[in-house]
Amino acid sequence: MKKDDRIQVRLRRVMMWPLYLLPVLAVLTFAVYLIDHYAGAAVGIFDLVYVIFMLRWLASWRKQTEDELVDFAVDFQQQQKNQISSLPIPYAILGMGGELLWGNRKFEEIVPEEDGEFQIRKMLPSLGKSMPEDDTKFVEHIRWKRRAYQAELQMVSGSAGMYSLFLFDETAHLAALDEIERQRAVVGQICIDNYDEAMSGAEQVRQSLLAALIERKITRYFSSHDGIVVATERDKFTVFMRKKGLYEVMADRFSILEDVKTLNIGNNIAVTLSISMGTGGRTMEQNNEFARNALNLALGRGGDQAIVKTADSIQYFGGKTQRQEKNTRVKARVKAQALRELMLTRGKVLIMGHHIPDMDSFGAAVGIYLAARSLEKEVHIVMTDISSSLRPLVNRFQANRDYPTDMIISGDKAKLLRDINTMVVVVDVNRPSYTECPALLDRTGTVVVLDHHRQGGETIQKATLSYIEPYASSASEMVAEVLQYFGDNVKIRPIEAETIYAGIVMDTDNFVTNTGVRTFEAAAFLRRQGADVTRVRKLFRERMEDSQAKAATISNAEIFADCFAIGVCDGAGIESPTIVGAEAANAMLDIIGVKASFVFTEFHDTIYISARSIDEVNVQLIMERVGGGGHLNIAGAQMEGVSVEEAKERVEKVIQQMLAEGAL
Repeated sequence: MKKDDRIQVRLRRVMMWPLYLLPVLAVLTFAVYLIDHYAGAAVGIFDLVYVIFMLRWLASWRKQTEDELVDFAVDFQQQQKNQISSLPIPYAILGMGGELLWGNRKFEEIVPEEDGEFQIRKMLPSLGKSMPEDDTKFVEHIRWKRRAYQAELQMVSGSAGMYSLFLFDETAHLAALDEIERQRAVVGQICIDNYDEAMSGAEQVRQSLLAALIERKITRYFSSHDGIVVATERDKFTVFMRKKGLYEVMADRFSILEDVKTLNIGNNIAVTLSISMGTGGRTMEQNNEFARNALNLALGRGGDQAIVKTADSIQYFGGKTQRQEKNTRVKARVKAQALRELMLTRGKVLIMGHHIPDMDSFGAAVGIYLAARSLEKEVHIVMTDISSSLRPLVNRFQANRDYPTDMIISGDKAKLLRDINTMVVVVDVNRPSYTECPALLDRTGTVVVLDHHRQGGETIQKATLSYIEPYASSASEMVAEVLQYFGDNVKIRPIEAETIYAGIVMDTDNFVTNTGVRTFEAAAFLRRQGADVTRVRKLFRERMEDSQAKAATISNAEIFADCFAIGVCDGAGIESPTIVGAEAANAMLDIIGVKASFVFTEFHDTIYISARSIDEVNVQLIMERVGGGGHLNIAGAQMEGVSVEEAKERVEKVIQQMLAEGAL
């Protein structure tokens, strides 16, 4: 029974109770009549008068009661309507399709009528698509007319297809939460990348002044953003600030990176900084851990940049210049000895580079192969797909009886060989997803990374030894240095020296790009080991089809934003289109006015991007924004599930955005 029916029954019972006494009076009258006829007649007359009076009274009282109840209901409904209309919370009634049926005054204030129609669908475009059923409440956070609201939509009880909509203003609440967030603590660390080099270039009497000026610039910059700077070592500082100050320096794009380079009191080398900021952690200790990890990442990427790290994101600032090459080889010697000690503790060594390996990747792998072989270890190079440009070099080893037939194995076979006593050495790549066989990194006792590309957000986490030097021209150059300090029993044959030499030639574009003193020293070392320049040159000869494809890529290239060359390499009929695309990107840098080049190649349902520059643009920063990485002058990325045109549009949009931000 409904609630209204129950109320009517109760009201009827209250109004009719006097009539319920009539049977009792009838019984009493009959009893009195049996005792005394006259007394019974008198009581009967009384009963008749009582009945007539009660009937007249009930009729009058009932009408009066009903009129009063109706007046009360009407008045209550009017009061309720007035209360809802004047309710300070916006309230509305919607139809089944989300159309507005009625809204109170507060609702009409925030959703004004325009051209005779309310703008409810503009405010809540999801209405009408998925209306809640039964008592289910639909909650959505929206922004409307510079205010933030929490919209709650629910079916009106007892109605057919009518919904109530409440809008709760949460602007002040969100502003308070935002202010709380802006007041959270941030921990930062600063390292002077080239402290010793900068000091050695200044006169001794000015060295202390230079150090003081550096500290003064750093302190003034962060103090202007409500930060505190504490010097922990001669070349290291710790920063404490609020998150709102961090937002300010991020908006300023850490201008201190460029400002500190202007210091010149006789030092020949410009001072550069590596800055890391840790935020978003649950505790100060966690923020400090974020800052330490970010600083290591900044140094691994070559320094002269700032990194802001949270629990789930990394943002990069600066990093526009090439890291200064250090003449000292102390680090190479230390890493070589550490690599030797690790190899001595393992029974097998597996070496792999990146997917679709090039000459630098294979040259570095051959160098590590020599090191492991000198220790009489079981060693294999993991390569599944061998490109046409690399095939002649690989054939020289496979046709040589001095090398075992299983010198080069596939990824599937390598997975069968791995165990806890296996060392995996990754060369020419530091992103696990880009390696030849990412599965080898799991369930392996020791992982060593040796690379010259700048680190990104994705890194090999379980690396026991990591040797990443972005200043190096190639991984082959780094391996050549390691071999010189690995041990006296390392014997390098001419074929091996030529392979490592070819890796250097490829990544330096025949010693034109990204070369330093140590690059030529490594090349000289390999020449002394028997590397023949003429034979190496022959390795770089290409087929007619490849040459024609490269020429077509260059001739059809477009110039974007006046200084970026963008081309598409047609891989039809080419065995290794990604290699051809990379060579075309290198060749386009010879065009006057081109600061950077990008070549898009579709291969195996994946879009490969080869990015190149000389010195004015850091292509690594661009590639990182599209999920790739690499080096300052040589970088790349891979995209799946998109077309070439979509990949081009994405890169062009990133370039435009970075130009607007001043990040290039």
